[in-house]
Amino acid sequence: MSDRIASVERNTLETQIKVSINLDGTGKFNCFTGVPFLDHMLEQVARHGLIDLDIHAVGDLHIDAHHTVEDLGITLGQAFEIAVGDKKGIKRYGHAYVPLDEALSRVVIDFSGRPGLEMHVPFTRASVGGFDVDLFSEFFHGFINHAKVTLHLDNLRGKNTHHQAETIFKAFGRALRMALEVDERMAGQMPSTKGCL
Repeated sequence: MSDRIASVERNTLETQIKVSINLDGTGKFNCFTGVPFLDHMLEQVARHGLIDLDIHAVGDLHIDAHHTVEDLGITLGQAFEIAVGDKKGIKRYGHAYVPLDEALSRVVIDFSGRPGLEMHVPFTRASVGGFDVDLFSEFFHGFINHAKVTLHLDNLRGKNTHHQAETIFKAFGRALRMALEVDERMAGQMPSTKGCL
């Protein structure tokens, strides 16, 4: 299998974003978005997914974080779509349960070629670390639409909003890692009866 890497730039009147990823990395993380809590969450994806992430974003934060968060989801999704390639030989499906103290979340992903998001996260506060939790939905919508994946995010329990968010992002990283693993028994084959994804 060839190197599963990608670099994508997205420049609009609202944001300028550069993303580089290595799906077969060691969890190296270099990131500046101007949104510290988002940076903290993305570091969980890198570490627990063993995905190298290099992200730099400049956005119109004087308005709010909406455009930066959404466009970062889009750009990251585009990078995943490129890096995954034709999907031959991957496990395709991934899932993870992650606890953090009282919080427990489940994430399930399918590199199906079909964007779909089911997000059921009853955050107990409207913001955490100065971050509007409504923007997590914008991030994941941007990601799934451009990575072309089906993604189910469920916070099964939790009282602390930071814990709820962190379990979602850790589980997201673990589910990505599982889905993107090379399956030796599937070597060179498409993980679909349709012959394409």
